[in-house]
Amino acid sequence: MRNDRGSDSRGGNHSRGPREMHKATCADCKQETEVPFKPSGERPVYCRECFQSHRPAKKY
Repeated sequence: MRNDRGSDSRGGNHSRGPREMHKATCADCKQETEVPFKPSGERPVYCRECFQSHRPAKKY
């Protein structure tokens, strides 16, 4: 179901196009990476590989 703004009822918006990426330094490995949000400096930012090791285990 779509609303008048072009997004579906679940809150997704498929008409935005590519995400704006922002450069950041991984808090673990210190490599430069890009993230889809602007880092505020208040929380650590991780590259894709290091982020996987910080995710909580999935509960089934």
